[in-house]
Amino acid sequence: MSETDATAIARPAWRFDRPGDEQPSLREVNSSIAVPNSGVWFRRLFAFMGPGYMVSVGYMDPGNWATDLAGGAQFGYTLLFIIMLSNLMAILLQALAARLGIATGRDLAQACRAYYPRPVNFVLWIACELAIIACDLAEVIGTAIALQLLFGIPLIGGAVLTALDAFLVLLLMNKGFRYLEAFVIALLIIIFSCFAIQIFVAAPPAGTILHAMFVPSSEIVTNPAMLYIAIGIIGATVMPHNLYLHSSIVQTRAYERTDKGKRDAIKWATTDSTIALMLALFVNASILIVSAVAFHGTGHQDVAEIGQAFELLSPLLGLSIASILFAVALLASGLNSTVTATLAGQIVMEGFLRLRIPQWARRLLTRGLAIIPVVVVTALYGEKGTGQLLVFSQVILSMQLPFAVVPLVHFVSDRKRMGALAIPRGVAALAWVVAAIILVLNFKLLYDTLFGIG
Repeated sequence: MSETDATAIARPAWRFDRPGDEQPSLREVNSSIAVPNSGVWFRRLFAFMGPGYMVSVGYMDPGNWATDLAGGAQFGYTLLFIIMLSNLMAILLQALAARLGIATGRDLAQACRAYYPRPVNFVLWIACELAIIACDLAEVIGTAIALQLLFGIPLIGGAVLTALDAFLVLLLMNKGFRYLEAFVIALLIIIFSCFAIQIFVAAPPAGTILHAMFVPSSEIVTNPAMLYIAIGIIGATVMPHNLYLHSSIVQTRAYERTDKGKRDAIKWATTDSTIALMLALFVNASILIVSAVAFHGTGHQDVAEIGQAFELLSPLLGLSIASILFAVALLASGLNSTVTATLAGQIVMEGFLRLRIPQWARRLLTRGLAIIPVVVVTALYGEKGTGQLLVFSQVILSMQLPFAVVPLVHFVSDRKRMGALAIPRGVAALAWVVAAIILVLNFKLLYDTLFGIG
């Protein structure tokens, strides 16, 4: 018997296999990036570096900025522990998404299609599409605000200009997946550098920062206003479409499709995403720290919007380019999120529906659905309405989170479908606890937002 036949027999069965479901995820780039089978560890890690950084984009997108700014301005460094906690949760969930893709050869959307009945899959698909549109809404708003702050372009004009990024993504994809990853990493370096400079100038007390990050304050639970923002930080952290995205793009590596090769790939993919998400931790923590230094205790505790922060940063930090660095990082964040939202949309549509449409058409459709409400709200209510729309996009994302987290944890803990690569029972228990915490907090955020609490 050949190795291929043996693998096919050994592979765990899926309940609803249908003809064509074995088609690889993102087939145009699947297994397109070579990885060395031997050599120094750095060469092997470098070969797997990329997917984790693309995923990390979702953890520092414009939707996170408002909650981090408000947390630092109102409560100083106290909520750094919440940023650390939410980042650890994200590291676990993204590691599980990578494991699912590598172990099964399916992305999360394909796995759902192969297991759940059609009505359930339809609901999951709709939920995920709404999440992608909500994420895109935050990207449009963030990019439009950045263009206004940097170049004086009106919000409506900036929102319309964001449609052009569809052609940027198409160009990069045609050049090869490594070019796409390089573009994302380059923008991440810009974001990192902008905040590194601001942190250096702000010179926050290192001891206080470390204490706040690793030792939780009881006030987080006892103070309703602080708890509301803490829930918002967690709610804005884990992006549902990121779990679909990661389970697909890890398969772009040409690792051996054997149990040994998959175990090795899981190890390196997990290392890649963990390192990348620590970068996201630095960026989110930096937003809160800079906000705390500039606004908390200086009479500006009410700063919660990006435009306010831009106007006040330079004079309060005493650095003339601080506001410019802030806006440049915001623009890079918005552009970066565009790439990952485009790919996630393609993965979800192909995985759930086996429907392929041109990438430019997919991108313009999603971006168009995001641009329209931004233009309408800005025209009717101005900048304040845009800020409220940004908050609303995060609420929509919170509502969609159960539709990605629950199937993911379900699949990776199921030995009938993951075989020897299923997660251990201890890790599965931890994953379910994390999923439950995130879901409860997200539903509370939704409830509080709808009923005007906080």
